[in-house]
Amino acid sequence: MAGARGAQPVTGGTPGWFLPGAEERPDDSGAERTEFWRRALAGWDVAFYVLLAISAVSIVTVADTFPPDGATWAALGGLTVLLAAYVLVGRRGAQRGDLRLTRAYLVVLVLVVSLCSGVSTIGSILLFVGFSQVWFFAASLREGVVASVVLAVASCVTIAGGAFASGERPTTGDLVVLAAQMSVGLIFSLALGMWITRVAERSEERAELLERLEATQAALAASHHAAGVVAERERMAQEIHDTLAQGFTSVVMLAQTAQAQIEVGRPEQAADRLAQIEQVARDNLAEARALVAAFGPAALADATLAEALVRLGERFRAETGVQVEVVLADVGDASRDTEVVLLRAAQEALANVRKHAGARRVLLRLQREDGAVALEVLDDGQGLAPGTAEGVGLRGMRDRVAAGGGTLDVAGEPGRGTRVRLAMPLGTRTRDGDGTA
Repeated sequence: MAGARGAQPVTGGTPGWFLPGAEERPDDSGAERTEFWRRALAGWDVAFYVLLAISAVSIVTVADTFPPDGATWAALGGLTVLLAAYVLVGRRGAQRGDLRLTRAYLVVLVLVVSLCSGVSTIGSILLFVGFSQVWFFAASLREGVVASVVLAVASCVTIAGGAFASGERPTTGDLVVLAAQMSVGLIFSLALGMWITRVAERSEERAELLERLEATQAALAASHHAAGVVAERERMAQEIHDTLAQGFTSVVMLAQTAQAQIEVGRPEQAADRLAQIEQVARDNLAEARALVAAFGPAALADATLAEALVRLGERFRAETGVQVEVVLADVGDASRDTEVVLLRAAQEALANVRKHAGARRVLLRLQREDGAVALEVLDDGQGLAPGTAEGVGLRGMRDRVAAGGGTLDVAGEPGRGTRVRLAMPLGTRTRDGDGTA
């Protein structure tokens, strides 16, 4: 089929219905197109053999002599040559995408059909085969048009020449009728060939568009997967920082304190620190298991947010000696996601107090404000120096709050303590859980 662009011939050019080369079949879509071309070639095989058989039967039937005369044998011989050329040259060229073979077959086709038409009017039956075959083997629309015109003109010349050679004297009117008949056949062939070519081109365009679309979808899916991996890695890093890392920090500080107490002869107090180390380690183990199982914070597994905040304050006081006041209000139907953000923020704020503030007192306050729940952590420590950069923990806190549609404010002055305040809309869905909107 002229103009179809699915093939890559061995020697150059782009035959119409040829099978795509191996380099055009790198994936499943290319394999599907290859299978389509194979089925198309099989269909043309059937069409060619059927037309050839009909032509042979017609030649024998129309002949009025028995045994067949020379003209009949010539026509049948032409069919035989055409069949051999198709099997050995034309079809092989179509399978390989080899323009040398396909064009060689077109030359044989034009010669055989035109010569058989000139030998006998019976041979002109082969024109049906010739015109259809031209559009199968033509490498382009232009080549198909040229081959069809050459076949029509050559057949006219050989038919007229055969008439003169046999002693007939065709009149001008006879030649005009011959030219008109051949023109009708040519026009029909060109129209049909152009229509089929256009259909093939559109099919190829759709196939190429589909392949590009599938490639784009695959690239988009890969991009989304990569983005998901990065987001999950960031989430896990933040979870580890907010839970395990803080717990290990507590273990280190408690161990250092216990060591100092042992050195000054206070074994009872050192034993208390060891008990605290054991409890922190157990809590860290629970958090690690929750992370592996993709659950929420272990502190919220069997407790409300208020209870978890009270425990957090008591543990902080026991580990650091800093007085912690926890003021809690009824926040109503705060979602699971909101509770996770608030608890993680409280943990991070107290961790910063432990590491940086040098405070003696901390106020942890939870309250409800106009459809939002607010958490404040205030300390009386050394405050924030101008230009103090935010650490990983505070940046992670901002990300959590922003993901839930909340706000975060951190303020402080040197020597006057620090205030961390965040507000989260009630019922917010965030990346940490399955809260309800």
